Amino acid sequence: MKELHRLIVNSATYQQSSSMNPQLLEKDPYNRLLAHGPRFRVDGEIVRDIALSASGLINLEMGGPGVYPPSADYLYLPPTSYGTKTWTDEDAGKSKYRRALYTFRYRSVPYPVLKNFDTPNGDASCVRRDRSNTPLQALTTLNESLFMECAQALSMKTLQQAGKNDDARIKFVFKSCLTREPNVEELKLLTELVAAQRKRIASGEIDAKALMTDDSGGQIVKPPTSVKLSQNDLALWTIVSRVILNLDETITKE
Repeated sequence: MKELHRLIVNSATYQQSSSMNPQLLEKDPYNRLLAHGPRFRVDGEIVRDIALSASGLINLEMGGPGVYPPSADYLYLPPTSYGTKTWTDEDAGKSKYRRALYTFRYRSVPYPVLKNFDTPNGDASCVRRDRSNTPLQALTTLNESLFMECAQALSMKTLQQAGKNDDARIKFVFKSCLTREPNVEELKLLTELVAAQRKRIASGEIDAKALMTDDSGGQIVKPPTSVKLSQNDLALWTIVSRVILNLDETITKE
């Protein structure tokens, strides 16, 4: 099966763009002949993996037991759950950044992040996945703790590896998420976003410290001890990273 999958994904047909032109539309209006690539949101596991990969946090270790990334305690207690379940072995460090494939799931208590993106339950066979489009998905990629960590980590990576000016940093974040550089209009909009958020942080309207800490007051993602980064800069590029990680194109196969 792996050889078959490799053959499919490396083929020119599979790698086609989803963009259309009048000639292709006339020849194959319903795409039955695969005149162009389909456009669809990636599977739920890959949504999570994209954010981890773009931020540099992803742990590509293969094999081993399932991992227990952060999850709400009440999900594993009645009446939400059929009986009390344990989620006490919450993994910290690099383990929680393993690919979503390794996330432990109870059949009766689906993992919320994956469930929001239509990952099927484990209590029945699934021959075809549904793809929904709900506000809860955007709220997940904006606010769920792991996605916040990804935005913070991408912010740190940008400040350490990109250039010193805003244009270079915008292009770095954009390319990390979308694997292309922004066009003129996109660059203009993001430049305006950076300027507006920088003013809000400087005026105190946005609390930079609160944006960079978790509920217990600790920094969610810590930079290397040898690197000193401005908290205001970290907060600013975390905001930009959240916006770009939350774009439809970031989690869509084009």
